[in-house]
Amino acid sequence: MKSNFTFIVAVVGVLISAAKAQRASIGYPLDGMSVTTGSEITVEIDREDTLTGSIEVAIVIGVVPCHTSECLSADYGLGTVLYNGGYDPEFHPDAPFDKPPHQNFTVTIPPIISKGKVQLGVFHASLIGAGSAPFSETLNVTLDIV
Repeated sequence: MKSNFTFIVAVVGVLISAAKAQRASIGYPLDGMSVTTGSEITVEIDREDTLTGSIEVAIVIGVVPCHTSECLSADYGLGTVLYNGGYDPEFHPDAPFDKPPHQNFTVTIPPIISKGKVQLGVFHASLIGAGSAPFSETLNVTLDIV
């Protein structure tokens, strides 16, 4: 019985570490950055390099105004969708040595967004490992619309 428990704990540990290795991050824009309404911005989504196999499913990028003093997490909604589609992070030869695989997306901040704080949110979905275990996460940065 103890050996089964040890095996289960080991498997769960491997799955958790594999999922952590597949996490994405917003490389750009930086949290707190100022952008102009109606302007195009580059959104860089990084994903740490890993030996665990994965299949990228999709990225959704959205923007939502913050109506209170603090912006809500992207878990509560992405607002106006600026991009919805594939995600294929790659190493780039002109990127710094320590730059992880990433992909850049050019999106337009809608002109109807009023000045003030907004939440740029990202939904990331992938399949991890030999069993194609589903994995998803939300990311966000707060931007200042000027």
